[in-house]
Amino acid sequence: MPASNAFRRSLAVIAALPLLSLAACGYGSEAKDDGAAQIAAGAKKTDGLDSVKIGYFGNLTHATALVGVQKGFFQKELGATTVKPAVFNAGPSEIEALNSGSIDIGWIGPSPAINGYTKSNGKSLKIIGGSASGGVKLVVNPEKIKSLKDVKGKRIATPQLGNTQDVAFLNWAAEQGWKIDAQSGKGDVTVVRTDNKITPDAYASGSVDGAWVPEPTASKLVAEGAKVLLDEATLWPDEKFVITNIIVRQGFLKDHPKAVEAVLKAAVETNKWINAHPDEAKAAANKQLAADSGKALPADILDPAWKSIRFTDDPLAATLDTEAEQAVKAGLLERPNLKGIYDLRILNKVLEAEGESPVDDAGLGSS
Repeated sequence: MPASNAFRRSLAVIAALPLLSLAACGYGSEAKDDGAAQIAAGAKKTDGLDSVKIGYFGNLTHATALVGVQKGFFQKELGATTVKPAVFNAGPSEIEALNSGSIDIGWIGPSPAINGYTKSNGKSLKIIGGSASGGVKLVVNPEKIKSLKDVKGKRIATPQLGNTQDVAFLNWAAEQGWKIDAQSGKGDVTVVRTDNKITPDAYASGSVDGAWVPEPTASKLVAEGAKVLLDEATLWPDEKFVITNIIVRQGFLKDHPKAVEAVLKAAVETNKWINAHPDEAKAAANKQLAADSGKALPADILDPAWKSIRFTDDPLAATLDTEAEQAVKAGLLERPNLKGIYDLRILNKVLEAEGESPVDDAGLGSS
């Protein structure tokens, strides 16, 4: 179903926002990986591929990818097919990379996945697995904001117009009875769209009074004196909501299902290892962050950030549908047709082989 004119306008606004990359070339920066050294002697290529290109953000909410690269889980499952990771700073740039073939599979938040799927009329990507839940907080200046009602009249940062956290904050504010123009961010609360890397400086300078942001940005603000006023997880049933999914280019899924299965098997193994070895996994994620960005997170930021994230193979499809409804209510888009956005057949095959229960697509799966 073609997107409506209003929906196309919202997508255009989002796409027009500045996209920051970690390198001046391509869509994202090449991640540091010793994949070639990890290829076992006698290993064979998967689906005849020389490489599989994997994209992710340098965020702890993408720790499945960080740990999977760092500990060699992906390379082990792909055999002699080399893992080629790339790091992104923004969802739209990762979607562009997927559409152009610069990456094959990616870790990404729900809003860019929805936008990418609907903008292409359902032809660009599929969500093929879950990765993480939680890890989003409203943190504020405790001298200016002492209770939830004090947020009214203040300046609150979100990462980007129409991104997952922006939509969540607008929805929460509306539930408080406050009126905000979604496009301009002006109203009973002023929403300041600020890149996560800049938000700590904006907070320190006093240009924002708080932020609705993912980890580790939330914990960076707390380390500078901010206070956690609300954990978004408390607003959801069972305190679970999707923050990171796994997506694949549809052409790659059709042509190379064995490679997709290998990546999903590695993701399931990685999540199992993360949950069984949280301290080692936290260290591995931080090591990969350091390799990718040149700087590891200090313990006073890493530790609290890590505790608020749950790693799961379940894409929590019902919560993605709810997040889309929240964007509609905020006036950022008209109701999109998400039927077919999920294809969980390979993931459920992997889970069955592991003796795990299948996951549900909330009626939004491929027929």
